[in-house]
Amino acid sequence: MKTILTCLSLFAIDGDTVECDGQRVRLLGDGVPNVRGIDTPETWKPNCQRELQWGLAAKDRTKELLRAPGVKVEDSGERDRYGRILGAVRLPDGRTVGGVLLSEGLAAEWRPGYRADWCG
Repeated sequence: MKTILTCLSLFAIDGDTVECDGQRVRLLGDGVPNVRGIDTPETWKPNCQRELQWGLAAKDRTKELLRAPGVKVEDSGERDRYGRILGAVRLPDGRTVGGVLLSEGLAAEWRPGYRADWCG
């Protein structure tokens, strides 16, 4: 069951993780928890310079999208293995931040067994 979180403070940790009042939210895009989501390049301990550059671009775009008035953070009720909320940030026009990142080539679709290679 989706719950809308009220965030007094909302900011990007990286391209696919935001923080809402101290709670980390792993973005699913338009996906389903533990079935389909998004992944962006790492900014913390990237495997190569290319990954870092793409990761910073994804984070910057996420930051930009979070500034839209009326964004809503949806909690799916599920958590990932690190205890982060699996959810979405929905823009006023109905799109999700994760969906925008996918459509702009700043994220890849995540599925079980997925392994990123941002350096290849």
